[in-house]
Amino acid sequence: MKIGLVGYQGSGKSIAFELLTGTHPDAAKAHSGQVGVAVLPDPRFDGLVKLFNPKKVSPARFELFDTPGLSRDHGDSGNSQRISVVREATALVHVIGAYAGSDAVADAASFEDDLMLADLQVITSRIQRLNSSIGKNRPDKEQCQIELRLIQPIEDMLNAGQLLRNVEFTDDQEKATRSFSLLTRKQQLILLNTAEPKFDEAAVDELTRRGYRVVAAPLGLELEVLALDEAERADFAAELGLTEPSRNRLLRAIFEVTDQITFFTSDEKEVHAWLLKRNSTALDAAAAIHTDLARGFIRAEVMAVDDLLRLGSERELKAANLVHVVGKEHIVQDGDEIVIRSGV
Repeated sequence: MKIGLVGYQGSGKSIAFELLTGTHPDAAKAHSGQVGVAVLPDPRFDGLVKLFNPKKVSPARFELFDTPGLSRDHGDSGNSQRISVVREATALVHVIGAYAGSDAVADAASFEDDLMLADLQVITSRIQRLNSSIGKNRPDKEQCQIELRLIQPIEDMLNAGQLLRNVEFTDDQEKATRSFSLLTRKQQLILLNTAEPKFDEAAVDELTRRGYRVVAAPLGLELEVLALDEAERADFAAELGLTEPSRNRLLRAIFEVTDQITFFTSDEKEVHAWLLKRNSTALDAAAAIHTDLARGFIRAEVMAVDDLLRLGSERELKAANLVHVVGKEHIVQDGDEIVIRSGV
């Protein structure tokens, strides 16, 4: 899963990329985008590492994709190519520069318009091709008519200015549009890049009122502090008015937009945090660990990490009846510790 950092040129998108991944932006990849890996902070994982003192640790990670910045000039022909790169992302983090004299709310609306227009062009182009095929009475005419009935309402929604992420698609509509990678269908978080730790929160309030998930941080200042020796960081951060680093908070907020959960497998050999789509089953969790575990799945033993950290061992959890034996259809919860029993 790639989480795309998106926005207009000059928004601070690449600063966010460096802050969150520790990877310096490569100018040679400005037109194609650059991928880096971010480690998901999780105090439950830290607690498990302390409890088991394992030989190997594997925290949860996800990819951040620094996409090419869009031009504010809507007539810029290069925007079409830049937007096509954005389609590779699974979810979007829209970085907006919230500096003196800027209008973050207007930027958010303008960017949504750009995405909506790009989606409309994709859908309209497909509808035109379908109508052409139907008019030629081709052998697949009936299939074309079915697809047309599925996507015509989507064109109507976009023409009406409706964001597709707020629309419930039917299963057939999901299948019909999957290859389009519709931009306004992707979940989105707005990241306000502020100049100072203290800022006017009116933009946050207004964007939240409009239904956006919003976080804010002085990305440039945070990056300056991170570049210092650890001994100097606290004093410099205090001078700048940074009471606490935002990096972990931002990473958690970005992760939440993906609609995934974290489950764990822990012992003295390894503590591993795994990412899994919300509402996935124990069989899905087994497959995430190894396909052989899923193939030979017998049962899973599930316990809450919070209980494990509180009581200190699986033995104590079993004594307290807090270990549950479940089948392959069990829905995994965020923070589950799972032991898969497999015949393979």
